[in-house]
Amino acid sequence: TRLRSMYTEDGQPLEVIELPMPAPVIRENERLPASYANFYITNGSVLVPIFDDPNDAEATEILASLFPSRETLGINSCDLAWGLGSFHCLTQQEPAPPTKTREAH
Repeated sequence: TRLRSMYTEDGQPLEVIELPMPAPVIRENERLPASYANFYITNGSVLVPIFDDPNDAEATEILASLFPSRETLGINSCDLAWGLGSFHCLTQQEPAPPTKTREAH
């Protein structure tokens, strides 16, 4: 509801597209952050995390309709969710390690 009341910078209302949720994914008594919203857009495709769930097909179809010029690929992400993320999380920036400065002798 909050997003539906928001507007873009140029005054247009946001278009909110709802995705279903998979059933809870549990491993070692811990609920994992399984979500179809952790998809990743490449130049030619959309990688959609799926979870061996009945909602996998619906979520993949919704995302395919939003990106008609890209191939939409559902890829099992149960193991990735165990790492507390999925495709979008995997693509995030990593800070460069500090560089060692050499002292002049």
